[in-house]
Amino acid sequence: MTDVSRGEQRRTTAGLDLGDKHSHLCLIDTESGEVIEEGRLRTTPEAFERRFGSERPLKIAVEVGTHSPWVSRLLKRLGHEVLVANARKVRLIYAEGRKTDRIDAEKLARLLRLDPSLLYPIEHRDEDCQAHLALIHSREALVRARTQLVNHVRGTVKSFGHRLAKCSAGSFHYKVADALPTELEEALGPVMETIASLTERIKDHNRKIETLAKERYPETELLRQVPGVGVLTALTFVLTLEDPSRFAKSRSVGPYLGLVPSNAQSGQHNPQRRISGKGDELLRRLLVGSAHYVLGPFAPDTDLRRHGEKIAERGGKGGKKRAVVAVARKLSVVLHRLWASGEVYDPLRNSSERSSDARRSDARAAEEIA
Repeated sequence: MTDVSRGEQRRTTAGLDLGDKHSHLCLIDTESGEVIEEGRLRTTPEAFERRFGSERPLKIAVEVGTHSPWVSRLLKRLGHEVLVANARKVRLIYAEGRKTDRIDAEKLARLLRLDPSLLYPIEHRDEDCQAHLALIHSREALVRARTQLVNHVRGTVKSFGHRLAKCSAGSFHYKVADALPTELEEALGPVMETIASLTERIKDHNRKIETLAKERYPETELLRQVPGVGVLTALTFVLTLEDPSRFAKSRSVGPYLGLVPSNAQSGQHNPQRRISGKGDELLRRLLVGSAHYVLGPFAPDTDLRRHGEKIAERGGKGGKKRAVVAVARKLSVVLHRLWASGEVYDPLRNSSERSSDARRSDARAAEEIA
């Protein structure tokens, strides 16, 4: 048997450090840990097709990033087993003093060879789901841009001794246009036109999101039964979690979205800390917005509202903030349960059950006395 044929029978593990223009590849022998090949290729679908299209099936570790979704899909389509490493949790990669693309590729390969769980692997969404989330995030980018420009206009007008009337961002461009000081019309006129254009683009995105939810994700209607949960929050929830069966218990959704305090326990010392902030930041912010409505003056009486009010009554520093976060966390549990079960939302379900239990307890006590 020749050296080439023996080499072809080697079991190999690959590490792939993805760069914006070029990616670094490292192949190591699974048995001995010897480096078999190191190289660089362009980060394009064509280059990856040429390099891995005729390669026998490999186990490949790639680092999560901008390019990892399409790269992992392409490599899997070519017959390879791909693990996407969450490098932020792998201290050996993100906190290493000597850090180069070549070294990172080798570390990925060696960690995959040793124990895949050390990579804290994640699963990317499918292409359709990723595209639909991109629509939501594009809308969010437009909203942020409009907010920044509205604040710029208000701040500039204030610096000239004037104030603009309060109004929503959606009506800003036509409600305050005539109130701009004459000396600022040349400077702020184009900005106002941009704000008007952004508002139209946001409305267009809203219509697309409404249509998408109705036609492709009818399960969002189950989530919208809860007061304060609109189509944007419901669709973002469904697209972010993808599949309700991922969570054995609904209460696991809160920690997944970073809505629970982070831990720093040491012996008897267990300080109260802020929420962990892990998971999807946009969905977390939308749930907190819904929680503000649930606790607001116009929301109906629900278990969620009573839960938040009970926490707020405890007072203390940041009592209202804790109540909002607690309602957002409870809301994530309720939304998952509705999605998984398909049941009709009962806003006072827990309160009704407690009342029934209390009545049964009173009845038993009366019987015992009799």
